[in-house]
Amino acid sequence: MNPIILSILNLFSGQTGNANFDTTVIFDKIAELRNSVGTLSINDGPVAEAHVILLAAGVVIFLGVAGEAFFKKTGIPDVAFLMILGVIIGPVFGLIQPEAVIQVVPYFAALALIIIMFDGGLNLDIRHVIKTAHFSVTLAVLGFILSVVMITLAAHFALGWLWLESILLGSIVGGSSSAIVFGLVRNVKISEETKSMLSFESALTDILATIIAFILFEAVLAGHFDIQTLQETIGRAVVVGLVLGFGVGIPWMYVSTKLGNAQHAYMLTLGILFVLFFLANSFGESGALTALVFGLMIGNKSHLARVLRFKLPRIELDDPTHNQLTFLVRSFFFVFVGLMASFGQIEYVIFGVLITIAVYFGRVFVGKITLTKRFSLLDRAVTNSMIPRGLAAAVLATYPITMGLPNADAYPQLIFFIILSSVIITTIGLGKSKKIPPPESIEGGFVKPPAKPKDDAPVVAEKTSDESIEDAIQGGFVKEKSDKQTVSDV
Repeated sequence: MNPIILSILNLFSGQTGNANFDTTVIFDKIAELRNSVGTLSINDGPVAEAHVILLAAGVVIFLGVAGEAFFKKTGIPDVAFLMILGVIIGPVFGLIQPEAVIQVVPYFAALALIIIMFDGGLNLDIRHVIKTAHFSVTLAVLGFILSVVMITLAAHFALGWLWLESILLGSIVGGSSSAIVFGLVRNVKISEETKSMLSFESALTDILATIIAFILFEAVLAGHFDIQTLQETIGRAVVVGLVLGFGVGIPWMYVSTKLGNAQHAYMLTLGILFVLFFLANSFGESGALTALVFGLMIGNKSHLARVLRFKLPRIELDDPTHNQLTFLVRSFFFVFVGLMASFGQIEYVIFGVLITIAVYFGRVFVGKITLTKRFSLLDRAVTNSMIPRGLAAAVLATYPITMGLPNADAYPQLIFFIILSSVIITTIGLGKSKKIPPPESIEGGFVKPPAKPKDDAPVVAEKTSDESIEDAIQGGFVKEKSDKQTVSDV
Protein backbone atom coordinates (compact mmCIF):
# COMPACT_ATOMS: atom_id res chain seq x y z
CA MET A 1 0.00 0.00 0.00
CA ASN A 2 1.13 3.59 -0.66
CA PRO A 3 3.05 4.83 2.42
CA ILE A 4 1.04 8.09 2.54
CA ILE A 5 -2.31 6.30 2.54
CA LEU A 6 -1.01 3.81 5.11
CA SER A 7 0.11 6.63 7.38
CA ILE A 8 -3.26 8.36 7.14
CA LEU A 9 -5.07 5.12 7.98
CA ASN A 10 -2.76 4.52 10.92
CA LEU A 11 -3.39 8.06 12.13
CA PHE A 12 -7.14 7.49 12.38
CA SER A 13 -7.11 3.85 13.47
CA GLY A 14 -4.58 4.58 16.19
CA GLN A 15 -6.99 7.07 17.77
CA THR A 16 -10.34 5.41 17.16
CA GLY A 17 -9.13 2.19 18.75
CA ASN A 18 -7.98 3.93 21.91
CA ALA A 19 -10.56 5.19 24.36
CA ASN A 20 -8.05 7.47 26.13
CA PHE A 21 -7.29 10.22 23.64
CA ASP A 22 -3.55 10.99 23.65
CA THR A 23 -2.38 14.11 21.82
CA THR A 24 1.21 12.87 21.68
CA VAL A 25 0.06 10.03 19.44
CA ILE A 26 -1.42 12.57 17.03
CA PHE A 27 1.90 14.41 16.77
CA ASP A 28 3.77 11.14 16.32
CA LYS A 29 1.43 10.09 13.52
CA ILE A 30 1.77 13.50 11.83
CA ALA A 31 5.55 13.11 11.95
CA GLU A 32 5.18 9.62 10.49
CA LEU A 33 2.98 10.98 7.71
CA ARG A 34 5.51 13.70 6.98
CA ASN A 35 8.29 11.15 6.73
CA SER A 36 6.15 9.06 4.37
CA VAL A 37 5.67 12.07 2.11
CA GLY A 38 9.40 12.69 2.27
CA THR A 39 10.03 9.24 0.82
CA LEU A 40 8.42 10.41 -2.42
CA SER A 41 11.55 12.44 -3.09
CA ILE A 42 14.82 10.55 -2.99
CA ASN A 43 17.00 13.67 -3.06
CA ASP A 44 17.85 15.81 -0.04
CA GLY A 45 17.80 19.13 -1.91
CA PRO A 46 15.57 22.15 -1.23
CA VAL A 47 13.01 21.03 -3.84
CA ALA A 48 11.39 17.62 -4.32
CA GLU A 49 11.60 15.71 -7.58
CA ALA A 50 9.76 16.91 -10.70
CA HIS A 51 6.89 14.42 -10.52
CA VAL A 52 6.18 15.39 -6.91
CA ILE A 53 6.14 19.10 -7.77
CA LEU A 54 3.79 18.38 -10.67
CA LEU A 55 1.51 16.53 -8.26
CA ALA A 56 1.52 19.58 -5.98
CA ALA A 57 0.84 21.84 -8.98
CA GLY A 58 -2.16 19.71 -9.92
CA VAL A 59 -3.53 20.01 -6.41
CA VAL A 60 -3.03 23.79 -6.54
CA ILE A 61 -4.98 24.07 -9.80
CA PHE A 62 -7.75 21.83 -8.52
CA LEU A 63 -8.11 23.79 -5.28
CA GLY A 64 -7.85 27.06 -7.18
CA VAL A 65 -10.82 26.15 -9.37
CA ALA A 66 -12.77 24.69 -6.47
CA GLY A 67 -11.97 27.70 -4.28
CA GLU A 68 -13.10 30.13 -6.96
CA ALA A 69 -16.40 28.28 -7.35
CA PHE A 70 -16.79 28.16 -3.57
CA PHE A 71 -16.11 31.91 -3.42
CA LYS A 72 -18.77 32.71 -5.99
CA LYS A 73 -21.23 30.57 -4.08
CA THR A 74 -20.49 31.72 -0.52
CA GLY A 75 -18.48 34.92 -0.79
CA ILE A 76 -15.55 33.37 1.14
CA PRO A 77 -12.26 34.23 -0.64
CA ASP A 78 -10.18 31.35 -1.93
CA VAL A 79 -6.94 33.07 -0.92
CA ALA A 80 -6.96 31.56 2.57
CA PHE A 81 -7.32 28.02 1.16
CA LEU A 82 -4.39 28.55 -1.21
CA MET A 83 -2.18 29.96 1.56
CA ILE A 84 -3.00 27.04 3.86
CA LEU A 85 -2.17 24.63 1.01
CA GLY A 86 1.20 26.36 0.72
CA VAL A 87 1.77 25.79 4.44
CA ILE A 88 0.99 22.08 4.00
CA ILE A 89 3.32 21.69 0.99
CA GLY A 90 6.13 23.66 2.59
CA PRO A 91 6.46 23.91 6.37
CA VAL A 92 4.39 20.78 7.15
CA PHE A 93 5.55 18.19 4.60
CA GLY A 94 8.74 19.90 3.47
CA LEU A 95 8.30 19.25 -0.27
CA ILE A 96 9.71 22.72 -0.93
CA GLN A 97 12.14 24.30 1.52
CA PRO A 98 12.02 28.04 2.42
CA GLU A 99 15.44 28.75 0.88
CA ALA A 100 14.19 27.55 -2.52
CA VAL A 101 11.06 29.69 -2.24
CA ILE A 102 13.01 32.83 -1.37
CA GLN A 103 15.14 32.39 -4.49
CA VAL A 104 12.13 31.96 -6.79
CA VAL A 105 9.54 34.32 -5.29
CA PRO A 106 11.06 37.65 -6.47
CA TYR A 107 10.90 36.47 -10.10
CA PHE A 108 7.50 34.87 -9.87
CA ALA A 109 6.17 37.80 -7.86
CA ALA A 110 7.24 40.24 -10.58
CA LEU A 111 5.24 38.19 -13.10
CA ALA A 112 2.25 38.09 -10.75
CA LEU A 113 2.44 41.84 -10.20
CA ILE A 114 2.51 42.56 -13.94
CA ILE A 115 -0.37 40.25 -14.84
CA ILE A 116 -2.65 41.19 -11.95
CA MET A 117 -2.16 44.96 -12.30
CA PHE A 118 -2.70 44.70 -16.06
CA ASP A 119 -5.82 42.61 -15.47
CA GLY A 120 -7.07 45.19 -12.99
CA GLY A 121 -6.64 47.97 -15.55
CA LEU A 122 -8.46 45.95 -18.21
CA ASN A 123 -11.49 45.54 -15.96
CA LEU A 124 -11.69 49.15 -14.73
CA ASP A 125 -14.11 51.56 -16.36
CA ILE A 126 -12.19 54.80 -16.80
CA ARG A 127 -15.38 56.84 -16.41
CA HIS A 128 -16.07 55.35 -12.99
CA VAL A 129 -12.40 55.76 -12.02
CA ILE A 130 -12.51 59.46 -12.84
CA LYS A 131 -15.81 59.90 -11.00
CA THR A 132 -14.49 58.36 -7.76
CA ALA A 133 -10.78 59.25 -8.05
CA HIS A 134 -10.90 61.71 -5.16
CA PHE A 135 -12.43 59.07 -2.88
CA SER A 136 -9.85 56.49 -4.00
CA VAL A 137 -6.89 58.81 -3.40
CA THR A 138 -8.20 59.90 -0.01
CA LEU A 139 -8.84 56.34 1.13
CA ALA A 140 -5.45 55.21 -0.15
CA VAL A 141 -3.40 58.01 1.40
CA LEU A 142 -5.19 58.29 4.75
CA GLY A 143 -5.52 54.52 5.14
CA PHE A 144 -1.89 53.91 4.24
CA ILE A 145 -0.58 56.58 6.60
CA LEU A 146 -2.73 55.46 9.52
CA SER A 147 -1.75 51.79 9.02
CA VAL A 148 1.95 52.67 8.83
CA VAL A 149 1.73 54.75 12.01
CA MET A 150 -0.04 52.01 14.00
CA ILE A 151 2.26 49.23 12.82
CA THR A 152 5.35 51.38 13.38
CA LEU A 153 4.41 52.16 16.98
CA ALA A 154 3.53 48.53 17.67
CA ALA A 155 6.78 47.18 16.18
CA HIS A 156 8.91 49.71 18.03
CA PHE A 157 7.38 49.31 21.48
CA ALA A 158 6.17 45.68 21.36
CA LEU A 159 9.01 44.08 19.38
CA GLY A 160 11.74 46.53 20.35
CA TRP A 161 12.74 47.33 16.76
CA LEU A 162 14.46 50.53 15.70
CA TRP A 163 12.28 53.27 14.22
CA LEU A 164 13.47 52.79 10.64
CA GLU A 165 12.90 49.03 10.76
CA SER A 166 9.44 49.58 12.28
CA ILE A 167 8.49 52.10 9.57
CA LEU A 168 9.70 49.62 6.94
CA LEU A 169 7.43 46.89 8.32
CA GLY A 170 4.50 49.30 8.39
CA SER A 171 5.15 50.40 4.80
CA ILE A 172 5.28 46.82 3.52
CA VAL A 173 1.81 45.98 4.88
CA GLY A 174 0.34 49.48 4.85
CA GLY A 175 -2.08 49.00 1.97
CA SER A 176 -4.67 46.56 0.73
CA SER A 177 -3.75 44.04 -1.96
CA SER A 178 -4.97 44.72 -5.48
CA ALA A 179 -4.49 41.01 -6.28
CA ILE A 180 -7.24 40.15 -3.80
CA VAL A 181 -9.43 43.25 -4.07
CA PHE A 182 -9.74 43.01 -7.87
CA GLY A 183 -11.14 39.50 -7.50
CA LEU A 184 -13.39 40.28 -4.53
CA VAL A 185 -15.20 43.31 -5.95
CA ARG A 186 -16.23 41.40 -9.08
CA ASN A 187 -18.28 39.01 -6.96
CA VAL A 188 -19.87 41.52 -4.59
CA LYS A 189 -23.05 43.23 -5.68
CA ILE A 190 -22.06 46.82 -4.96
CA SER A 191 -22.25 49.83 -7.25
CA GLU A 192 -19.85 50.07 -10.18
CA GLU A 193 -18.50 53.32 -8.75
CA THR A 194 -17.59 51.62 -5.49
CA LYS A 195 -15.97 48.72 -7.33
CA SER A 196 -13.82 51.16 -9.29
CA MET A 197 -13.00 53.13 -6.15
CA LEU A 198 -11.85 50.07 -4.19
CA SER A 199 -9.90 48.64 -7.13
CA PHE A 200 -8.12 51.90 -7.85
CA GLU A 201 -7.41 52.46 -4.14
CA SER A 202 -5.81 49.02 -3.75
CA ALA A 203 -3.68 49.61 -6.86
CA LEU A 204 -2.50 52.95 -5.44
CA THR A 205 -1.57 51.43 -2.07
CA ASP A 206 0.35 48.62 -3.78
CA ILE A 207 2.32 51.24 -5.71
CA LEU A 208 2.88 53.36 -2.58
CA ALA A 209 4.06 50.33 -0.59
CA THR A 210 6.48 49.25 -3.31
CA ILE A 211 8.06 52.67 -3.85
CA ILE A 212 8.36 53.60 -0.17
CA ALA A 213 9.64 50.15 0.86
CA PHE A 214 12.51 50.24 -1.65
CA ILE A 215 13.53 53.68 -0.39
CA LEU A 216 13.44 52.40 3.20
CA PHE A 217 15.50 49.32 2.31
CA GLU A 218 18.36 51.62 1.40
CA ALA A 219 17.67 53.85 4.41
CA VAL A 220 17.90 50.93 6.84
CA LEU A 221 21.22 49.86 5.29
CA ALA A 222 22.55 53.42 5.44
CA GLY A 223 21.15 54.09 8.91
CA HIS A 224 19.37 57.36 8.03
CA PHE A 225 16.30 58.53 6.12
CA ASP A 226 16.00 61.48 3.73
CA ILE A 227 12.49 62.89 3.20
CA GLN A 228 13.63 64.75 0.08
CA THR A 229 14.70 61.49 -1.53
CA LEU A 230 11.26 60.04 -0.78
CA GLN A 231 9.50 62.96 -2.46
CA GLU A 232 11.74 62.88 -5.51
CA THR A 233 11.41 59.11 -5.93
CA ILE A 234 7.61 59.12 -5.65
CA GLY A 235 7.38 62.04 -8.09
CA ARG A 236 9.68 60.34 -10.60
CA ALA A 237 7.82 57.03 -10.30
CA VAL A 238 4.43 58.65 -10.92
CA VAL A 239 5.68 60.63 -13.92
CA VAL A 240 7.47 57.65 -15.49
CA GLY A 241 4.51 55.32 -14.89
CA LEU A 242 1.98 57.71 -16.39
CA VAL A 243 4.16 58.69 -19.36
CA LEU A 244 4.93 55.09 -20.31
CA GLY A 245 1.41 53.85 -19.60
CA PHE A 246 -0.34 56.56 -21.60
CA GLY A 247 2.44 57.09 -24.14
CA VAL A 248 2.51 53.45 -25.21
CA GLY A 249 -1.04 52.46 -24.26
CA ILE A 250 -2.83 54.98 -26.49
CA PRO A 251 -0.96 54.19 -29.73
CA TRP A 252 -1.05 50.47 -28.92
CA MET A 253 -4.86 50.64 -28.79
CA TYR A 254 -4.79 51.52 -32.47
CA VAL A 255 -1.93 49.17 -33.44
CA SER A 256 -3.53 46.19 -31.69
CA THR A 257 -6.76 46.66 -33.61
CA LYS A 258 -4.87 46.49 -36.89
CA LEU A 259 -3.80 43.00 -35.89
CA GLY A 260 -7.42 41.96 -35.97
CA ASN A 261 -8.09 38.69 -34.20
CA ALA A 262 -4.69 37.31 -35.10
CA GLN A 263 -3.61 34.09 -33.45
CA HIS A 264 -0.87 35.66 -31.34
CA ALA A 265 -2.31 39.17 -30.88
CA TYR A 266 -2.67 38.72 -27.10
CA MET A 267 0.86 37.35 -26.71
CA LEU A 268 2.22 40.39 -28.55
CA THR A 269 0.37 42.67 -26.15
CA LEU A 270 1.84 40.67 -23.28
CA GLY A 271 5.32 41.14 -24.75
CA ILE A 272 4.81 44.92 -24.91
CA LEU A 273 3.66 44.82 -21.27
CA PHE A 274 6.85 43.04 -20.15
CA VAL A 275 9.04 45.56 -21.97
CA LEU A 276 7.12 48.44 -20.39
CA PHE A 277 7.57 46.92 -16.94
CA PHE A 278 11.32 46.70 -17.50
CA LEU A 279 11.57 50.30 -18.71
CA ALA A 280 9.43 51.62 -15.86
CA ASN A 281 11.47 49.86 -13.18
CA SER A 282 14.71 50.98 -14.81
CA PHE A 283 13.68 54.64 -14.66
CA GLY A 284 11.64 54.92 -11.50
CA GLU A 285 10.37 51.75 -9.75
CA SER A 286 6.92 52.33 -11.30
CA GLY A 287 6.32 49.06 -13.13
CA ALA A 288 3.07 48.40 -11.24
CA LEU A 289 1.63 51.82 -12.16
CA THR A 290 2.69 51.41 -15.79
CA ALA A 291 1.01 48.00 -16.04
CA LEU A 292 -2.17 49.40 -14.49
CA VAL A 293 -2.35 52.41 -16.83
CA PHE A 294 -1.48 50.30 -19.89
CA GLY A 295 -4.30 47.88 -19.02
CA LEU A 296 -6.64 50.81 -18.43
CA MET A 297 -5.92 52.12 -21.94
CA ILE A 298 -6.45 48.75 -23.62
CA GLY A 299 -9.57 47.94 -21.62
CA ASN A 300 -11.21 51.31 -22.39
CA LYS A 301 -10.11 51.71 -26.01
CA SER A 302 -13.67 52.03 -27.34
CA HIS A 303 -14.48 54.92 -25.04
CA LEU A 304 -11.09 56.59 -25.52
CA ALA A 305 -11.41 56.32 -29.28
CA ARG A 306 -14.58 58.40 -29.13
CA VAL A 307 -12.93 60.95 -26.85
CA LEU A 308 -9.79 61.19 -29.00
CA ARG A 309 -11.93 61.11 -32.16
CA PHE A 310 -10.26 58.38 -34.15
CA LYS A 311 -11.87 55.27 -35.53
CA LEU A 312 -10.97 51.83 -34.24
CA PRO A 313 -11.74 48.60 -36.10
CA ARG A 314 -13.58 46.00 -34.03
CA ILE A 315 -11.29 43.60 -32.16
CA GLU A 316 -11.91 41.11 -29.40
CA LEU A 317 -9.25 40.66 -26.73
CA ASP A 318 -8.28 37.03 -26.20
CA ASP A 319 -10.22 36.89 -22.94
CA PRO A 320 -10.04 33.10 -22.44
CA THR A 321 -6.25 33.12 -22.66
CA HIS A 322 -5.88 36.16 -20.41
CA ASN A 323 -8.35 34.88 -17.82
CA GLN A 324 -6.66 31.47 -17.60
CA LEU A 325 -3.21 33.07 -17.28
CA THR A 326 -4.42 35.42 -14.55
CA PHE A 327 -6.02 32.52 -12.68
CA LEU A 328 -2.83 30.41 -12.78
CA VAL A 329 -0.53 33.24 -11.72
CA ARG A 330 -2.80 34.33 -8.90
CA SER A 331 -3.38 30.80 -7.57
CA PHE A 332 0.27 29.79 -7.54
CA PHE A 333 1.43 33.03 -5.98
CA PHE A 334 -0.70 32.69 -2.87
CA VAL A 335 0.50 29.13 -2.46
CA PHE A 336 4.00 30.64 -2.54
CA VAL A 337 2.95 32.96 0.30
CA GLY A 338 2.04 29.92 2.38
CA LEU A 339 5.37 28.28 1.55
CA MET A 340 7.15 31.18 3.26
CA ALA A 341 5.27 30.67 6.54
CA SER A 342 7.17 29.92 9.69
CA PHE A 343 5.74 29.13 13.11
CA GLY A 344 8.91 29.44 15.12
CA GLN A 345 7.90 32.29 17.45
CA ILE A 346 4.44 32.58 18.96
CA GLU A 347 4.87 36.32 19.64
CA TYR A 348 4.90 36.94 15.89
CA VAL A 349 1.57 35.15 15.57
CA ILE A 350 0.04 37.25 18.34
CA PHE A 351 1.54 40.46 16.94
CA GLY A 352 0.24 39.75 13.43
CA VAL A 353 -3.31 39.03 14.60
CA LEU A 354 -3.56 41.99 16.99
CA ILE A 355 -2.10 44.53 14.58
CA THR A 356 -4.48 43.37 11.85
CA ILE A 357 -7.44 43.96 14.17
CA ALA A 358 -6.10 47.45 14.87
CA VAL A 359 -5.76 48.09 11.12
CA TYR A 360 -9.39 47.06 10.64
CA PHE A 361 -10.66 49.61 13.18
CA GLY A 362 -8.43 52.21 11.57
CA ARG A 363 -10.03 51.38 8.24
CA VAL A 364 -13.51 51.89 9.70
CA PHE A 365 -12.43 55.30 11.01
CA VAL A 366 -10.99 56.36 7.64
CA GLY A 367 -14.13 55.13 5.88
CA LYS A 368 -16.37 57.23 8.13
CA ILE A 369 -14.50 60.46 7.43
CA THR A 370 -14.05 59.75 3.71
CA LEU A 371 -17.29 58.29 2.38
CA THR A 372 -20.28 60.58 2.05
CA LYS A 373 -24.00 59.85 2.28
CA ARG A 374 -24.02 59.25 -1.47
CA PHE A 375 -22.64 55.78 -0.62
CA SER A 376 -25.16 53.23 0.53
CA LEU A 377 -25.02 51.07 3.63
CA LEU A 378 -23.78 48.13 1.54
CA ASP A 379 -21.07 50.19 -0.19
CA ARG A 380 -19.79 51.49 3.13
CA ALA A 381 -19.87 48.09 4.83
CA VAL A 382 -17.89 46.46 2.01
CA THR A 383 -15.42 49.37 1.93
CA ASN A 384 -14.80 49.10 5.68
CA SER A 385 -14.14 45.36 5.36
CA MET A 386 -11.73 45.62 2.44
CA ILE A 387 -8.37 45.36 4.24
CA PRO A 388 -6.73 42.24 2.72
CA ARG A 389 -2.96 42.31 2.48
CA GLY A 390 -1.29 40.07 -0.10
CA LEU A 391 0.81 40.39 -3.23
CA ALA A 392 2.93 43.50 -2.58
CA ALA A 393 3.47 42.61 1.08
CA ALA A 394 4.52 39.03 0.30
CA VAL A 395 6.92 40.17 -2.42
CA LEU A 396 8.53 42.88 -0.32
CA ALA A 397 8.88 40.53 2.67
CA THR A 398 11.57 38.57 0.81
CA TYR A 399 13.89 41.51 0.18
CA PRO A 400 15.19 42.03 3.76
CA ILE A 401 16.61 38.49 3.66
CA THR A 402 18.33 38.93 0.30
CA MET A 403 19.66 42.35 1.35
CA GLY A 404 20.85 41.20 4.78
CA LEU A 405 18.77 43.67 6.80
CA PRO A 406 18.38 43.42 10.59
CA ASN A 407 15.52 41.13 11.72
CA ALA A 408 15.32 39.85 8.14
CA ASP A 409 13.92 36.45 9.12
CA ALA A 410 11.07 38.08 11.04
CA TYR A 411 9.54 39.89 8.07
CA PRO A 412 8.16 36.81 6.22
CA GLN A 413 6.78 35.36 9.46
CA LEU A 414 5.07 38.57 10.60
CA ILE A 415 3.73 39.42 7.18
CA PHE A 416 2.33 35.92 6.61
CA PHE A 417 0.17 36.15 9.72
CA ILE A 418 -0.88 39.70 8.89
CA ILE A 419 -1.92 38.58 5.39
CA LEU A 420 -3.83 35.56 6.69
CA SER A 421 -5.52 37.54 9.48
CA SER A 422 -6.52 40.34 7.12
CA VAL A 423 -8.04 37.87 4.65
CA ILE A 424 -10.05 36.24 7.45
CA ILE A 425 -11.30 39.62 8.72
CA THR A 426 -12.24 40.65 5.18
CA THR A 427 -14.11 37.37 4.73
CA ILE A 428 -16.07 37.89 7.95
CA GLY A 429 -16.86 41.48 6.98
CA LEU A 430 -18.11 40.50 3.53
CA GLY A 431 -20.21 37.76 5.08
CA LYS A 432 -21.95 40.32 7.28
CA SER A 433 -22.32 42.68 4.32
CA LYS A 434 -24.17 39.93 2.49
CA LYS A 435 -27.18 40.56 4.74
CA ILE A 436 -27.54 44.12 3.42
CA PRO A 437 -29.75 44.33 0.31
CA PRO A 438 -28.03 45.69 -2.81
CA PRO A 439 -29.61 48.42 -4.91
CA GLU A 440 -30.55 46.16 -7.82
CA SER A 441 -32.27 43.50 -5.72
CA ILE A 442 -34.49 43.24 -2.68
CA GLU A 443 -32.46 40.39 -1.18
CA GLY A 444 -28.96 38.94 -1.36
CA GLY A 445 -25.52 40.47 -1.18
CA PHE A 446 -23.27 38.64 -3.60
CA VAL A 447 -23.52 38.05 -7.31
CA LYS A 448 -25.69 35.07 -8.17
CA PRO A 449 -26.78 33.63 -11.52
CA PRO A 450 -29.59 35.80 -12.91
CA ALA A 451 -33.05 34.43 -12.31
CA LYS A 452 -36.17 35.14 -14.31
CA PRO A 453 -38.18 37.79 -12.44
CA LYS A 454 -41.61 36.77 -11.26
CA ASP A 455 -43.12 40.08 -12.22
CA ASP A 456 -42.23 41.93 -15.39
CA ALA A 457 -43.17 45.25 -13.87
CA PRO A 458 -40.22 46.98 -12.20
CA VAL A 459 -40.36 48.21 -8.65
CA VAL A 460 -40.13 51.98 -8.57
CA ALA A 461 -38.85 53.89 -5.59
CA GLU A 462 -39.76 57.57 -5.50
CA LYS A 463 -36.86 59.81 -4.64
CA THR A 464 -37.68 62.49 -2.09
CA SER A 465 -34.17 63.06 -0.78
CA ASP A 466 -30.77 61.45 -0.71
CA GLU A 467 -31.45 59.89 2.67
CA SER A 468 -34.94 58.61 1.86
CA ILE A 469 -33.87 56.74 -1.28
CA GLU A 470 -30.98 55.18 0.61
CA ASP A 471 -33.32 54.03 3.35
CA ALA A 472 -35.71 52.68 0.75
CA ILE A 473 -33.35 50.49 -1.25
CA GLN A 474 -30.26 50.36 1.04
CA GLY A 475 -27.63 49.98 -1.59
CA GLY A 476 -25.68 51.38 -4.46
CA PHE A 477 -23.92 54.59 -5.24
CA VAL A 478 -26.90 56.93 -5.12
CA LYS A 479 -27.14 59.15 -8.20
CA GLU A 480 -28.65 62.58 -7.95
CA LYS A 481 -29.46 63.26 -11.62
CA SER A 482 -32.88 61.58 -11.94
CA ASP A 483 -36.03 62.05 -9.89
CA LYS A 484 -36.76 58.34 -9.83
CA GLN A 485 -34.72 55.21 -9.45
CA THR A 486 -35.77 51.84 -10.83
CA VAL A 487 -34.97 48.66 -8.97
CA SER A 488 -35.49 45.31 -10.70
CA ASP A 489 -35.20 41.84 -9.25
CA VAL A 490 -32.05 40.03 -10.38
